[in-house]
This record gives sequence, C-alpha cells and structure tokens, in this order.
Amino acid sequence: MERSTIVRVHEGLHARPATRFVKLAKSFESEVEIVKGGKAVSAKSPVKLMLLAVKENEEVTVRASGADAIEAVEALIGYLENPRSGLEEDGAAAEPGDGGRSQATRETSAEPPAGDAPAAAFSQAAGETAGQGLRGVAASEGVHLGPAFAHFPPQITPRSQMLAPAGIEPEIERLHAAVAAVQARMDAALADRGLAGGDRGIVAALRDIAADDTLLGEAEASIRKGFDAVSAMVAAAARTAAEFGRVEDAYLNARADDVEAVGRQICLSLLGQDEADLAAIPEGAVLIAEDIGAWDLARAPLQRIGAVVCGKGGATSHVAIIARSHGIPAVLGLGERIAELKAAREVAVDGHAGRVVADPEKAVRAEFERRIEAAGKERDALAAYRNVTPRRADGTVIEVAANLGSLEEIEAAKAAGAMGVGLFRTELLFMRHMHLPSEDMQAETYAALAKAFAPLPVIVRTLDIGGDKPVAGIDFPEEENPFLGWRGIRMCLDRPDVFKRQLRALLRASVHGNVKVMLPMVSDIDEVRRTRTLIDECAAELDLDGTAYARFDLGVMIETPAAVLVAPALAREVAFFSIGTNDLTQYVMAADRLNPTVAALNDVANPAVMAAIEMTAKAGVEAGIMVGMCGEAAGRPDLIPRFIDMGLTELSMSPASIPRAKKAIADSAGGD
Repeated sequence: MERSTIVRVHEGLHARPATRFVKLAKSFESEVEIVKGGKAVSAKSPVKLMLLAVKENEEVTVRASGADAIEAVEALIGYLENPRSGLEEDGAAAEPGDGGRSQATRETSAEPPAGDAPAAAFSQAAGETAGQGLRGVAASEGVHLGPAFAHFPPQITPRSQMLAPAGIEPEIERLHAAVAAVQARMDAALADRGLAGGDRGIVAALRDIAADDTLLGEAEASIRKGFDAVSAMVAAAARTAAEFGRVEDAYLNARADDVEAVGRQICLSLLGQDEADLAAIPEGAVLIAEDIGAWDLARAPLQRIGAVVCGKGGATSHVAIIARSHGIPAVLGLGERIAELKAAREVAVDGHAGRVVADPEKAVRAEFERRIEAAGKERDALAAYRNVTPRRADGTVIEVAANLGSLEEIEAAKAAGAMGVGLFRTELLFMRHMHLPSEDMQAETYAALAKAFAPLPVIVRTLDIGGDKPVAGIDFPEEENPFLGWRGIRMCLDRPDVFKRQLRALLRASVHGNVKVMLPMVSDIDEVRRTRTLIDECAAELDLDGTAYARFDLGVMIETPAAVLVAPALAREVAFFSIGTNDLTQYVMAADRLNPTVAALNDVANPAVMAAIEMTAKAGVEAGIMVGMCGEAAGRPDLIPRFIDMGLTELSMSPASIPRAKKAIADSAGGD
C-alpha cells in the first residue's frame, strides 16, 4: 500500500515533528517507509527521517506492508498534510526563551541591533586592547571576565578487541543495557521540574536520538562482526554524525554534535564511567572545553557559569541555544586553538565580537573590569526608568519601542519597558527556516506579536532580504554590490507570490492588535503605490474567502538618499516614516558599513547624515504624519535630544537600550 502527498507540516519533518511522526508510525505493526527523491528510509527512525531532510511543500510517498498497512498509510498521510502536526506539544524545544537572567541575549540580527551602547563600546574597546587573543564564533552575546575552568575529559579509547563468537551475544546485551541506562538518566532529567523549558526540549531531542534504532542497529552490526561494544558505538556515532554534517542545512548540521554526545554517553556507560563533573565549577567561572554536549551543559549549574568557550560548535548548536537562553556569553568554534586556553588561570570573553583573551595583561584586564562594572551600575540606575512614559518639554509623549527579530524576544522587550515594537524584522522568520514560511505560519507569528503588545503599536517591516541576506526558496543573482541590488521592496514587488502571502498574513494578524506595516529600501513613490494595489488585491481575496482581516497603517523606511529627497511627496502617500539610520548612513556617506577601512565615515552624527534626518523629519511633521527612527542611532543618548528637537516622536531600539533612552528624553525635557 502506498500514497504520495505534498508535505504541509510546518518546516517539514525536522526534529520534533519527525519524532512525532515516528511515534505514530511505530503504533502500527506494518513495516513503513517514507520515500523522497527516490530515497527510502524507515518511517520508524527519527534519525533517518531527519537525514532525509523532508521540507514543507515537498512531495513524498508513504508505503507500508503488513496487516494494518492501509490504516498506517492513511494515518501518516493525514499527519503529513496537517500544518500543525508535531507542533502542538513542542513548547520551547526549538528556540528556548528567557532562562531567567536579566541580561539574557537573543538570536543575532542580520543587521546590527540598535542598542546597547555600553556593550557595543565595550566590545570595541576590548578589541582595541586585547592584543591578538583568540577569535571564534560569537554564539551568545555578553562580556565576562572570570577564572578559567578547564573541562577536557579524556577521549573515549576503544579497546579494539575482537570478540570470540561466544562473546557476541553477551556484548550485544551489554550494549542494550548501556543504552537503557542512558535513556533512564535522560528520563530522570526530563522528570525534574527544575529543568528550564528550553533545556527540557533539548534533552527530549537527545532522548529521541538515544532511543533511535539507527545508532543501536549500526553498533549491533559491528559487534556481530566481532568488534567490542565501545568500538562499535564510537564508529556508529561517527558515521551517523558525518551524515548529518553532509546535509545542506545548518540546523541539521548542528545535530551531528548531538549524535556524538549521545554516543559518548553510551560509551561511558559501557565503560562504567561518569562524565567529568561540572558541579564543582566555581561561581562566575569561564567553562573551557574542546566540546561539551548539550546533555552535560543542560545538567550543569548554569547559574554559576560566567561564560562558555568551546573548540567545537556554532551559532545553531544546542550549546549555543542553551547559553543564549540563560544569558551566558559564549564563543564557540575556536578549533584546535582551544588548547591554548587549557593552562589559563583567568579568561576574558567578549561574546559580542567572538573574542577570547587568556590571562589578560593588566591594561586589558582593567578595561574589562571597568566596562563590566560601569555596565552593572548603569543597569541598576536605569531600572527606575523602565516604566516611565517619556515626554517632550511640551508634554508630547515620545514612544520608546523595541526592535525585535523573533517572538522569543517579547518578554525581554516588555521587561525593559518597551512601549510597543518599532521594528519587527520579518526576514529572520524567513532565514531561520528551510523553506518559505506559509501564510498561516506568518499570520500566527504576526498575530502573536500583536496580541502580546495590544493595544500598543507594533510596526512590522516587510521582507528585507537580498544577496547579502539570502533565504531558502528565493534565487538571488550574483551581484557586485548586493546592498545596492535586488533587495527589500524591489525584490518583493518582483515576486508577488512571496509578497502577497506576507501581506495577506499581515491583514489577517491586524484583527488581533495595533499592527502597522512599513516597506524597506523605498526609493520611488511608485513602489508605495504598487504595494497598495497588492494590498487591495489581498483584501479582496480575503473577502472572497470569508477570512477575517483588518486594514493597517502603511509606512516607509527612510534609508535611501532618494527617499530623503522625495520625502515631502512620500509623506502624502503614507501614514508614517521610520528612519533606518544604519543603511541611510552608509548610502549618504557612500561607505560600506561592514568595511573597517572606511568605518570612520560611517557615523550618523556626520553633518551630512544629520541633515538628511532633519529633511525627513521636516517633511513628515509638515504633512502631519508620525516620524520615528529604528536604526542604531535611535538608542544613542547623545543624539536623542537632537532627534526630538527635529520632531521625531518615536524611537525604536534593542530592549537593553530602552531605559537609557527614556532617561535621555527625561533629561532633555528638564527633569524626571
């Protein structure tokens, strides 16, 4: 019995949906396979299913043989055709939220966040004074200086002992017992109510790997050839991890680390050994490791860990996710140079820049200490401003909003006192998935954002991607300069199939709160008019479908010199302006903001850039529309009074900068 279908599962059969699919397949007696592109794997193996990399909107075939084959195929096809399959119980497994630390950091945006001035200044100062240091992957933001805690447990060394025929079955039984012991430890961890929600999801994913027949089956096959259990498991884990490493997907690549971590735990159980204990790590210590499994880090006393530095790992690894969710600075991927930190007594970690300094010299150490102390004192002093409603001297309220890239950042923004969202970067929603997100998935995301802040405004920026920020599902041409190429509103208008899906989702989400929408990279008034035509088409389609929706205010980002020069005409077409100072500065100054050799030119305070901002503000004020700012400069206390004097009434920035901005506004108005 077999049937083909188009997969509608949100994001396809990645981690948790794959596990749920396998659980359903195992409820049937029949042998079940899933076929994609001519390759067939067992539907009862989550590891093999993930390696098949089944994505949303791809065609697959489910086939089964056995007494209940018809029922199995029907049930599994129904699962694949349901967009919500596997997600209803997922909780925070995929992307954990705030783990409890006030300085918890979030997924890094593709464009620099407007924001944490002390953090940014510290990162720059540390880079200037840190000498060579070590450079790795900036996996979790934050800065720390603390004692080194080297965690270099011995490598698993197989005995490579060939078994006599009589010893094969007992060795297989020993392997099964070790796997069962590892599963039991993970089950006990999952039963611990003290385990954070995000960590729980990661441990559950590791438990799925430990329970999978793939590793066990490969190891068993090696034992039957005469290899001892430890040698067999080491080889099986290495082969499976290598398969994940070859998949063209960053998330699945990172699962290679998880497979090796589970394999190591099984080997330790076979050897009767425990993993080196992290319970003794001192308060504020920097954990230094060649590699550390997510299982070990999730069980560690995270509240005592000051920073994490590893030779392996990347920004999408489970170690990075755990560190970010608990606000722990982390630098990963140092490679073999991690060995240089083994003998360090003290380590300075800059998670913003991905820099690590071993035993920093006196001047560097003093600079780290000074910046950390200053940041701590400032945070304490600014706490009083979190719930303040800042006003201009004439009583006009100045909205201080948050720049966000994901729903996981909502709580941090609220805790900081955000008066809404001034920039929601929808490109991150596209970039983090293996396919173009569906209309339903986008509508759910935007609705959740609107509900979280209602009745406060949330400004959603339509898709802003180009050759510098590619996403799956859109082919971008090779461009000499992608910053001046097919990006933002230019790309969206050329791809109405993508753009209308987003606009429909935004119309649907607008019934749930105060949603506003702005267009990026506008340089011509016709771009706004063409977008309005598409919005009208989307509204008519929703009317025809009987789907609830609400109209939203439409605005534009002012980030090209062309938009500045036609600002008076643009102001008659839209409901608001939002000045994107990051791109505006580089375009006005003709200086690539990512090129360090021209960094001095990339200063928003340059008279030319400030004149462009003033021209924009004047046009908006005269037209009676709101003028805001969502670029990095919006969080600069030294410039905020000048922006307010120009007529800006909304400033949007990273959550960490909100209290400081409110204080700057209060000071400029002559009091608290």
